Amino acid sequence: MVMNALNAISAYKKSGNIAEPSGGGTPVAPSGNEDFGKMVKDFMGDAVASLHEGEKAAAGAASGKVDLASVVTAMDNAEIVLTEITTIRDKVISAYQTITSSAI
Repeated sequence: MVMNALNAISAYKKSGNIAEPSGGGTPVAPSGNEDFGKMVKDFMGDAVASLHEGEKAAAGAASGKVDLASVVTAMDNAEIVLTEITTIRDKVISAYQTITSSAI
């Protein structure tokens, strides 16, 4: 799998809502002022947009309008987003199972 490291880092920072301090160094978590529901909604909107971009690139390649490098990049980005969504789903299920088993 070919992957642009800067795109992966950018996607990771964006999905985790991690901000870098102005002086460099270790990234810091957000202050907590942002609503969790809004963050999830924004992430899902970005994820769907990334998946649609991958589909458009694949369709463009089939018609010969898009070069292969753009298709590979778009498909890699879509794969990264799909992996993130799957990981988040697994973590939510695990947390739910932990909560329900400890309630007994």
